[in-house]
Parts: sequence; structure tokens; C-alpha cells
Amino acid sequence: MVAGEASGDLLAGMLLGGLRQRWPDLTSAGIGGPKMVTQGFDPWWPSDKLAVRGYVEVLSHYPELLGIRNRLTERLLADPPDVFIGVDAPDFNLDLEVKLKARGVRTIHFIGPSIWAWRGERIEKIKRAVDHVLCIFPFEPALYAKHGVQATYVGHPLADAIPLEVPRQASRAALNLDDADTVVALLPGSRRVEIQYIAPVLLAAAREMKRRRPDLKFVLPAAPGLRSMIEPLLAEHAPGVGVQLVDGRSHQALAACDVTMIASGTATLEAALFKRPMVIAYKMHWLSAQIMKFKGGYQPWVGLPNILLEDFAVPELLQENATAQGLADAALAWLDDPAACAALSARFERLHHDLRRNTAQAATDAIASFLAR
Repeated sequence: MVAGEASGDLLAGMLLGGLRQRWPDLTSAGIGGPKMVTQGFDPWWPSDKLAVRGYVEVLSHYPELLGIRNRLTERLLADPPDVFIGVDAPDFNLDLEVKLKARGVRTIHFIGPSIWAWRGERIEKIKRAVDHVLCIFPFEPALYAKHGVQATYVGHPLADAIPLEVPRQASRAALNLDDADTVVALLPGSRRVEIQYIAPVLLAAAREMKRRRPDLKFVLPAAPGLRSMIEPLLAEHAPGVGVQLVDGRSHQALAACDVTMIASGTATLEAALFKRPMVIAYKMHWLSAQIMKFKGGYQPWVGLPNILLEDFAVPELLQENATAQGLADAALAWLDDPAACAALSARFERLHHDLRRNTAQAATDAIASFLAR
């Protein structure tokens, strides 16, 4: 298996739990993180090695990433596994899977690349790379079928992991927050490059919100290994704001908060499953943004909650629009409109039920059926 960054580790860990129930003597190895390790996974490289996003940003890491992929390919071809499962990280995994499939290794991709969002041309590479795709959104299998790619909808594992009833009170107690506090969660992302570009503007927005409402409380869950990068940014961009910095515990922060300012990515879906109003932000190197704009998208939305609801249900402030003033205004607007928050929560509740499919079991069944064929 290969899983990149914290979100991939979480998804792969859940999948491994289901696989080990089906095959207790399962052995698994490759690139992964701590959630996978708890399921007996042997990490030849840590998943955070792949936690790079953006065309320009990847360039400085490319020699190392290429070296890892080449060594991994050699190792897998020297001792072929029964099946290779790439978990997300399509830019790394698809090229690897092309080589493995060409040499007879059966390949499965968990979380199909978002051909419905952008870079639809990747479908040709997917056909060369993947024997079967495990899809986490219900509309995806039909899209893959049009191109002759076998796919199965297995639900989204986060919908199983996150409770339907939000543990708000317990989460607040765990974070030493009172029931009466108005809490803002800051989630700047799990990659170093995201901290570099997004954390400063989120912290500046928190400072602006604190200026207008001194009673606000802020909590920022730091992804593993990123605390040392965030601490100086706190001192620079949010002095005196009193942001509570915690290691991990993003689910507690989302359950406890009244609103979140959050980097676009899987975390926005987690926020939706916790039924939280949010403001989605994203910034990257200007050249990476221009390349992505040139590649083009097929939908007007960037954030997963908006894509799934097919609506601008929550604000998206991207690149030059992601300003401290704009983020603060949008977040405070949620706090000033309880009726809008309640309506959004109801939409997220329905979405949660749609995505809740016991993914570990469904994915394991799909993998067992594929291997039997």
C-alpha cells in the first residue's frame, strides 16, 4: 500500500482494519503513517514524505520523490504482492501503478482521482494503471464505467468514523472549553506548504475576529510534525489572540467549535460530517495556481461539501480572495445567523447518511471479489 499524508493514512488505516478482519494473517507494507502502523502495517517510508501539493512546490521535492518511487517499484517487482492498493496520492501512485500493472501485479486504487472535478485527461492513465477503483462518492462508478474502468462505490470511511451525533460537550471538556464559549477552529492543512501559505492568513483573520469580538476562543489542531512550524507563525500573525495549539485532535476541535476557517481538502468534508459551518480557504504559489487555472475545472466549486451538495453552501475564498478581512467577515456572518447554521446542519446531516456505508466492510468485500476473479 501507498498512502500519502495524514488524510490518506487515516483512510488506509480504516481499510486495513477491514482487511485484517477478513484475512487475519494479512501482511502489509509500503508507504504509510501511524494509523496504518496500528493495523500492523510496515512503513518502508513515512506517509508525510508525499505531503506536497502544487506544481512549483513539488519541484524542490521531485528528486527525492522520484528516488522513493523507483526504489519502491524495484522492491515490489522483486517480491510481488498479491495486490497493490494505492490510497489517494494520484500523482505518485498512478505512475507507480502503471509499472506494476504492466508487470502483472494486480492494482486497486482507493479514492478514485477526481476526474469529475479537473484533469479529466487522467482517465487514460487510470485505465493503464488500475484494475479496479474503490469510489467514495456515489456518482463516481458510472463515470468510470463510461471509460471502461471497473469501479465500486464503498461509501466514505469518514462517514463511518465520525458519529452522527456530534460529541460537542465532551469535546469541549477535553479541550478545556466552557459550554458558553464561542469557539472558532482554525485548520490550515496538514502539509508544510499549506502551513506556509494558508496558516498566516487564517491567523491574521483570527486576530481580526478577536479585535471585533474579544470573547472569542480559538483552537488550532496541528498535524503531526508541524507544531514547530506553526508556533512562530502564531507569534507573528496572532499575538495576544490566545490561540490554543493542540497536537492532532482535529476531530475534537471540529466537534467543539461554532465555526471553522479551514483549508480546502478532506478536512472540509470532516467539518461537514461534524455539521459545522465553515469558511473554506486556499492559497498556493502563484505559478501553481495559474497552472491549475489553465488546466481548468469542470465544476464551479472547489470545496468537497459544495461539490457534494452541488451548491455554494459555504464560502470559498481562494488565492487573492483569501484575505484576513474576507475570512473574518465570512466566519462572523455564520456566528450572526443561527438560522443559516441550522439549515446548513440539516443539509450536512442528510449528506452524512448518504455517505455512511460501512466502508471498511464494503471495500474489503469489493477487494475479495476482485481477487477471486
